[in-house]
Amino acid sequence: MRVPITLQNRLTRLLPALALPFLLTGLVQPAQADLQVCNDTRALVGVSIGYRKNKKWITEGWWRIPASVCTSVIEGKLDTRYFYLHAEEADSGGRWRGPVFMCSSNKQYKINGVKDCFARGYERTGFFEVDTGDQENWQVRLTEADRQESKKK
Repeated sequence: MRVPITLQNRLTRLLPALALPFLLTGLVQPAQADLQVCNDTRALVGVSIGYRKNKKWITEGWWRIPASVCTSVIEGKLDTRYFYLHAEEADSGGRWRGPVFMCSSNKQYKINGVKDCFARGYERTGFFEVDTGDQENWQVRLTEADRQESKKK
């Protein structure tokens, strides 16, 4: 017995094929283009970043990153190759720092420029360089092995 081809029959056959792309869109997540910092320690870590934007230096902080968590500190496609990080462990005062000095603050901040930190009421802090190799996204992992112990006792 042959079923007559009607509009309803065509739609019934076509509907699953039309719905498939919409269903798959919900299942497939696009790769996120971010600069992520992962805290691979057992303690809360505060993170500051420095970078150049429109030929000007900017430093920002603080991101509070719990133990065993990754956080995006720059969201979206990375538009510069080099970033600079400074991080401090909340409990022990252990730090991840480097030889590149930039302005920072004890409180939440966004600072334009890296000169005359003290004269402008900021601290002068050592940051370490992160070379993303012009990738659109990058991940930095803070580990206890790379941490420098605090000098305060």
